[in-house]
Amino acid sequence: MKRLLSFAPMTAAAEIWACLETRPLADMLATAEAMTLAAHGPLVTYSRKVFIPLTELCRDVCHYCTFAKTPKRVDAAYLSLDRVRAIAEAGKVAGCREALFTLGDKPELRFPAAAAELAAMGHATTLAYLQEAAAMVLAETGLLPHLNPGLMDDADYAALRPVSASMGLMLETAADRLSAPGGPHFGSPDKLPAARIAAIEAAGRARIPFTTGLLIGIGETRRERIEALVVIRDLHARHGHIQEVIIQNFRPKHDTKMAAHPELPLDEHLWTIAAARLVLGAAMSIQAPPNLQLNALGALIRAGVNDWGGVSPVTPDHVNPEAPWPHLDSLATATVRAGRVLRERLAIGPRFARAPEIWLDHGLQTRVRHMVDARGLPVVEHWRPGMGIATPALPSPSSTPVTREIAAILTAVDKGVRLNESQIVRLFEADGADADAVMAHADCLRADVAGGDVTYVINRNINYTNICLYKCGFCAFSKGSTRDLRGPAYTLDNDMVGQRAAEAAARGATEVCLQGGIHPKYDGNTYLHILAAVKAGAPDIHIHAFSPLEVTHGAQTLGLSLTAFLTQLSDAGLSTLPGTAAEILDEEIRAIICPDKIGAAAWLDVMRTAHAVGLRSTATIMFGHVDGYRHWARHLLSVRDLQADTGGFTEFVPLPFVHMEAPIWRQGAARSGPSYRETILMHSVARLVLHGLIDNIQASWVKLGADGAAQALRAGANDLGGVLMDESITRAAGGQHGQSFDVAMMHDVARRIGRPARQRTTLYGRVDIPAFA
Repeated sequence: MKRLLSFAPMTAAAEIWACLETRPLADMLATAEAMTLAAHGPLVTYSRKVFIPLTELCRDVCHYCTFAKTPKRVDAAYLSLDRVRAIAEAGKVAGCREALFTLGDKPELRFPAAAAELAAMGHATTLAYLQEAAAMVLAETGLLPHLNPGLMDDADYAALRPVSASMGLMLETAADRLSAPGGPHFGSPDKLPAARIAAIEAAGRARIPFTTGLLIGIGETRRERIEALVVIRDLHARHGHIQEVIIQNFRPKHDTKMAAHPELPLDEHLWTIAAARLVLGAAMSIQAPPNLQLNALGALIRAGVNDWGGVSPVTPDHVNPEAPWPHLDSLATATVRAGRVLRERLAIGPRFARAPEIWLDHGLQTRVRHMVDARGLPVVEHWRPGMGIATPALPSPSSTPVTREIAAILTAVDKGVRLNESQIVRLFEADGADADAVMAHADCLRADVAGGDVTYVINRNINYTNICLYKCGFCAFSKGSTRDLRGPAYTLDNDMVGQRAAEAAARGATEVCLQGGIHPKYDGNTYLHILAAVKAGAPDIHIHAFSPLEVTHGAQTLGLSLTAFLTQLSDAGLSTLPGTAAEILDEEIRAIICPDKIGAAAWLDVMRTAHAVGLRSTATIMFGHVDGYRHWARHLLSVRDLQADTGGFTEFVPLPFVHMEAPIWRQGAARSGPSYRETILMHSVARLVLHGLIDNIQASWVKLGADGAAQALRAGANDLGGVLMDESITRAAGGQHGQSFDVAMMHDVARRIGRPARQRTTLYGRVDIPAFA
């Protein structure tokens, strides 16, 4: 097969047409499918919507349209607000997230009845009434409005942007001749290509996530379709605002002037979808309405489709009433048969949902952030880290094949290859069969290097102060003049620290974990005195204490090098360091969530120095807030590379962001933690990336709960961490999984997955006399 060359970004329409005019369809389809898979993987998205036809009156007279009506054929010119509310509420009950407002273009300019009805409602224009209706739906139901009101200018977009997540206008065609006498758009002033191009351009200036597309089979030629696609390409190149392009096939309808016009052949639809993919590029979302080609969904996917658009479980397709929406289960089945995975999206496309500060009005930014995962897709389950909600079931093993890309990455892991950032990002994107394969592979590696035992340590947390100089946006534990969300500030004196260590030893603990805020009165001697207090209370207990932030603070306040201060700590009884304060080892993210904290390089330097003086440590990642998959990949690679140099990390601990009381979340600036898929995958991907260097991956019962921890243990984790006895940091953030997870509970979790539990030391040695039988 001759390989089809991709087109340069600004290739002229004539040159593209010359290339495609005689190109075999099979070549185009193969290239388009490869491009789609490279950019979107196996995902095919859809929006669960409710269709609100605010008015069916329109000043245009398109010769194929049955949606537009005259006043004599409708009971009222506009849906009342009560009727709009009822439709939206029904959609909310059915699980919809989008309210699609479709309406005729400026009917008040053609029909006096429309103008009179608007005036009676206190509005001069249809767009003004649309603004009121959309604002009501958004405020009362939480559905995200997508608006299709026809031609608009800069002022119109500015007025409607605060009440919508996205808008749309089909270009349909760039061929002026279709608006001439005898053409399907004759007599429809809003269908003039120049007017529609100007409206789409204005949407770009207004930073509107925008949907457009072609209506094909209405008399245009293939070359004219290419010309229209190039117009869309160039609009997007200037503004970056086109979130999806619809390739909609014409269907003749009774009682229209084009009732006898032939229906578009399937091959023509496939040719145009493939051409759209080739012209618009791999990253563009290409959509085809599934209800208009129900028997050819697999062919549409293979041609380059990666989105089905809005599908309603409640309302009909008012534009194509003869073609009912497919049932969502049937759509999922057809998508799976085509080797893909169906996933829900919002009215705003995922790329735009990942950057709401750019693409949404301020009032909508928080709403969207709180709804999505790191892909920009909605988190459909109610589970969130730290919440006392039952864990969702991961999707049943998929019958779709594992993609070649994921299979190749897993093979590279087995060969000991250091994965690169893009490969790790692809692992985090895994869904469906790909996610199944990643988790299963990670679990196999766990069995190889860590065996079947589920390990745990008996320890006690001693958080000696919650007063802190730093203002980390994710932290609800630290207190100060502005941190009174959950309880008062406190500081434990050294006698109390020693007493708690003694109590822990008496209760069978082999470890105490000590961390606290950076108190303004603390210096390096404070940490030495804390160690002395612990040693006095429990001389033989393992002291796991002081994050790299505390170590840095201590060294700086005493004017010592890291090596000198860490040596002092070790001589005073420090056994190992916790890997906290890592958060995300990427400066782009740290500048947002902890701008005054030590940087990624400083954290790594403390750990490198600690390992050099003989102190081992753990490593953590705190993820699911303002970060993305590329940041997770960079973090894992930083940990991996340091471990390759020092061998000092004992374990890797994923800590999903617990959002409920976190200041950055309450301010609307962060997501609501990672999704369940992302949370479990983090354990799997960590196992794969760190394979051969860090053998132990820990599941945090504090964040995941018992059921979530059990699932992580099936997906690459081998350790449950400590029983903790007084966990307080996650609890301060709103965590609801308790302050302690006793030995019996550890064994119960292991028993659920058919594996034995075993007590360990901090350094993963065996404990001769188990604490539980």
